[in-house]
Amino acid sequence: MSRRQEKPANVHTEPSRIREGLPFPLGATWDGLGVNFAIFSANATKVELCLFDASGETEIERIELPEYTDEIFHGYLPDAHPGLIYGYRVHGPYEPHNGHRFNPNKLLIDPYAKQLVGSLKWSEALFGYTIGHPDGDLSFDERDSAPYVPKCKVIDPAYTWGRDRRVGTPWEKTIVYEAHVRGISMRHPSVPDAARGTFAGLMNDDLIGHIKDLGVTAIELLPIHAFVNDQHLLQKGLNNYWGYNSIAFFAPHPRYLAKGKIAEFKEMVAHLHDAGLELILDVVYNHTAEGNELGPTLSMRGIDNASYYRLMPDDKRYYINDSGTGNTLDLSHPCVLQLVTDSLRYWAGEMHVDGFRFDLATILGRYHEGFDERHSFLVACRQDPLLRQVKLIAEPWDCGPGGYQVGNFAPGWAEWNDRFRDTVRAFWKGDEGQLADFAARMTASGELFNRRGRRPYASVNFITAHDGFTLRDLVSYNDKHNEDNDENNQDGSNNNLSWNHGVEGPTDDPEINALRLRQMRNLFATLLLAQGTPMIVAGDEFSRTQHGNNNAYCQDSEIGWINWDLDEDGKELLAFVKRLTRLRQSYPILRRARFLVGDYNEAIGVKDVTWLAPDANEMSVEQWEDANGRCLGMLMDGRAQVTGIRKPGADATLLLIVNAHHDTVPFTLPEVPQGEYWSALIDTNQPKRRKSPKLAFGSPYEVTGRSLVLLELVRDEEA
Repeated sequence: MSRRQEKPANVHTEPSRIREGLPFPLGATWDGLGVNFAIFSANATKVELCLFDASGETEIERIELPEYTDEIFHGYLPDAHPGLIYGYRVHGPYEPHNGHRFNPNKLLIDPYAKQLVGSLKWSEALFGYTIGHPDGDLSFDERDSAPYVPKCKVIDPAYTWGRDRRVGTPWEKTIVYEAHVRGISMRHPSVPDAARGTFAGLMNDDLIGHIKDLGVTAIELLPIHAFVNDQHLLQKGLNNYWGYNSIAFFAPHPRYLAKGKIAEFKEMVAHLHDAGLELILDVVYNHTAEGNELGPTLSMRGIDNASYYRLMPDDKRYYINDSGTGNTLDLSHPCVLQLVTDSLRYWAGEMHVDGFRFDLATILGRYHEGFDERHSFLVACRQDPLLRQVKLIAEPWDCGPGGYQVGNFAPGWAEWNDRFRDTVRAFWKGDEGQLADFAARMTASGELFNRRGRRPYASVNFITAHDGFTLRDLVSYNDKHNEDNDENNQDGSNNNLSWNHGVEGPTDDPEINALRLRQMRNLFATLLLAQGTPMIVAGDEFSRTQHGNNNAYCQDSEIGWINWDLDEDGKELLAFVKRLTRLRQSYPILRRARFLVGDYNEAIGVKDVTWLAPDANEMSVEQWEDANGRCLGMLMDGRAQVTGIRKPGADATLLLIVNAHHDTVPFTLPEVPQGEYWSALIDTNQPKRRKSPKLAFGSPYEVTGRSLVLLELVRDEEA
């Protein structure tokens, strides 16, 4: 179907200086002399390169790419340099029922653009069809969208990395710290106003010092790829704060660059690495901001809709929506697969990123017939010589068919373990029948991950994440309070497994506040003393609140930002968390490279883990099945794991006791070799106590209601 394209009178179309160039690499690549442009489209008939003035507001030239090789349109501009502002117009059929939505009136973002300038301005001209037309998205809109679309910018990738090297923290020593670029720095007192909410803000020495001193090893940033602010949010005075609405997989979000220079991101990475911290990016490759058939035409939809997106087989006008956001990228297509893996290699190689957390990762491993751990994308990541060196973390679920795949990703991947979150929350809330599941979560959910040579670190344990209550809100609210999102409190999960301990929200009751603080210590201690890879959410370490909002995706405000003005409870909790991270790193048995399974080592007469009832005997079947059971001991004998080179603390024996009852439980300490005694390292009811008296076996340890105790077996030097 032929459609008309309006062309401004002042736009030149002379192609005389364009050369054929090369079909690779894709994107706009400066070679020191000129710029090569290459863009994939299997179904387009013509591609025009549109050049703009330095402001990005006026289109000054339109040049048809002269060559088409292996489904790649390409051309070379010998007089182009970094800083050039550009976009594309792509010609082809407009046949929605066949999956084609070409409309050259719409300026398109290069999927390989390394930098975007300007922001999206919502207008009816952004849509390939005419809004309000009786034919809906089958109609064709002839308005020019260029004034409303972010433009692409050619970059000079040169940067002097100096001594920067990958930190290479082993998985078993990794502690992840999830944060938002804006949220973590907007209110930090040491960050200059001009740098707040940007990569420059995250370079701040005091901010990096806090993260380093906390004892974490990797900071995981919520999406930093360029994304779109949803129209309906802007109309409410809100925006897409979290950024799970990507439109360009190679370009950082423009707002996160304090001075508009790509080198700022690299400088931030260098600062983090210099402090011994790894950087993990939360990436969104499952969908784009173009939405369903009623969404705007911004990039891939206008470049080759039928190739980039998964469409309904019986009517390609409509999109498969496994992401829940309107569309789903089709990673079974080789060029879409290449786009995503090229993006990963760019961030890992050119930008020195240390790992990735994949949003709704099940989509990335789903063919049309379902999830397959041998999907081309998952295989590509595993065999790629660069990507197999970085940390790969899957969010192993989506809303598509067979979407829940926790434990089913291939070896080499780590996975978010929501079962750890739910079980630990339910246990400390006092729910019935949680004891056996709690034990499984403390041992890295071996029933899910202990196969095919996978290690405990494959289970990424978390109690809170960006999505949901903060830790303080988890113990302060029974219900969500999302009124500020302007959705009548209908958004966000209702299944929070939270408990307000008697009062909804803040209270002046000292007993309730003391119990809430102890519960936060319990939750942190459980997270950091469990086998697996722990993930902490920024601000939880000093009890930040979102005032009961469990879905702050649109709150680029005091609700979503971290308040660094710590009260006394926050300072106390922070000190306690630092003790926990030091303990975890000091005792290898708390971060074993192999699963604790209860095997008996006949040579030395010990088990790697023994589960004890309060009377110091091993848990019986009846006790495991007792729905009212809320107290047990986890005896970890370090002698059962010593192999090879001995490390300090490697053969330590630790006893972890948890008591989720309301009342104190006298827990009989198990028998110890002659000349040794038990000493408490942690008691969440006595957080400031540094050293306990010598505790003999057979004597009861009074484990306060709703508390956790960690004891070490110590050699009595006086014996």
